[in-house]
Amino acid sequence: MVEFLLFAFLGTPVWMWLVFLALVLALLVLDLGVLNRTDHEIGVAESLRMSALYITLGLSFAGFVWFLKGAEATADYVTAFVVEKTLALDNIFVIALIFGFFRIPRQYQHRVLFWGILGVIVLRGLMIGFGAAIVAQYHWVLYLFAVFLMLTGVKMLFTREEAHPDLSNNPLLKLLRRVLPVTDRIEGHAFTVKQPDRTGRIVRHATPLLLALLMIEFADIIFAVDSVPAVFTITTDPFVVYTSNIFAVLGLRALYFALSAILHRFAYLKYALAILLVFIGSKMFVADLMGWEKFPPVWSLGITVAILATGVVTSLLRTRTGRPA
Repeated sequence: MVEFLLFAFLGTPVWMWLVFLALVLALLVLDLGVLNRTDHEIGVAESLRMSALYITLGLSFAGFVWFLKGAEATADYVTAFVVEKTLALDNIFVIALIFGFFRIPRQYQHRVLFWGILGVIVLRGLMIGFGAAIVAQYHWVLYLFAVFLMLTGVKMLFTREEAHPDLSNNPLLKLLRRVLPVTDRIEGHAFTVKQPDRTGRIVRHATPLLLALLMIEFADIIFAVDSVPAVFTITTDPFVVYTSNIFAVLGLRALYFALSAILHRFAYLKYALAILLVFIGSKMFVADLMGWEKFPPVWSLGITVAILATGVVTSLLRTRTGRPA
């Protein structure tokens, strides 16, 4: 048993993975089994308390990383956590768009997001495991990640997004409605219900809640295409990559209820994110030019926080009148 716990899985002892997974499981049980046993509308105050709890836990976990992996890994973890948390703001906008399109009542939104988080934990784990295996075999792939992030950042700077995209033309939604029988209305908090089909036969139908859940899961996969490479360019330690990702995502649903109504106040954060992606992607090339083994993690954390703080402050100052200046 001791040998199993000390066995290194993806470069980290199994017992450390088990401690992390046990903590995540305890948080999920506390969330759904204790704090949110009944469907209710989560207000801003409750949302801010939950967000503060998850952010505190995520940052506190850095102490565990420091104790077992040292200061450099801790700086990488905090940087990755901050980057992932910020990138999640774009995800919040998409979630708000999906809930609005399907007219999901606020008292059922937490349930959809909870099960969405479970899917994210599994999907991110698979993506990170696959990415770690590739990077371990082909280190040059990190340079492809870096170039991809820089190009993504440049594209974000110069691409104008639609204010209200029309989800009715989304290819995934069209496919889901073609392959699944779907009810026309919300059926409480149920994801599926039994109803007669066109022939009168009783079959199980998907509800708008299930469609919203699947659309959110798909959106997270799209966002992970940016966020996972971003973290791999910060650190290649799978434990740091996965734990920072999951702690950032765990608080996403709590953050959603606090920020969904004031997302317009972060109008200029998009440009900060674009610059941040360019910076993260360029670090490897800067380190090579300077002859460093790795871009200093403390510098990376400081520059990351400075870029994001500038974006947040600029957004709040220039949208005081309710619209971007």
